Amino acid sequence: MKKIFFASALALSILSCTESKSENAPAMENAVDNADSKLSSTRYSKGQNMLDAIYYEQIKNDESLKRLDKKIILLQEDSRKVKDLYNDILRKNDEYYSDAEYGAKSINDSVLRKQIINLVKESSDKYYLKTQKLKKLTIQINRNSQTIYSYYVAFKIRKTLPEIEKYQNAHPLKTDSLENFIKKQNELLNELKKLK
Repeated sequence: MKKIFFASALALSILSCTESKSENAPAMENAVDNADSKLSSTRYSKGQNMLDAIYYEQIKNDESLKRLDKKIILLQEDSRKVKDLYNDILRKNDEYYSDAEYGAKSINDSVLRKQIINLVKESSDKYYLKTQKLKKLTIQINRNSQTIYSYYVAFKIRKTLPEIEKYQNAHPLKTDSLENFIKKQNELLNELKKLK
């Protein structure tokens, strides 16, 4: 009997809480709610976060911002491709000189070994000089990419802050329903304590 009473009291308190919750929820649609519904289905598959979800929800009808967004994404992708291409070339050359030096050191004839080691070193030094400009340019590409990304993130935050603040105003954090629920829990707890 006590178990039935406890279960029905608990069910009633949970039902009353959810009823008051649905009564308090405003029926206002906005970018935050739309973004959240889309985000929950794609968050783990695409790695998208709430900032990006709200931003993309906001720009979906703005062609100029969509073009800007696409331009930034393509530039970042191209930057990665260019760096990967040159990194692959550099890796192959570095690997060659490492292998050539190792191979030269394994030559038995000391005179020939010294001659080949010097030959490899001379070629390696020339190659090093050739790559200095390339490495400086790669560093500049990295800096530019980071600066573009930083400004892009700052723009997205500025663009979405008013939207999240609008959402907050539409969903004020009233504690009445939580306080009422705690009151019901305490009443039920007191009743249960009396049943000892």
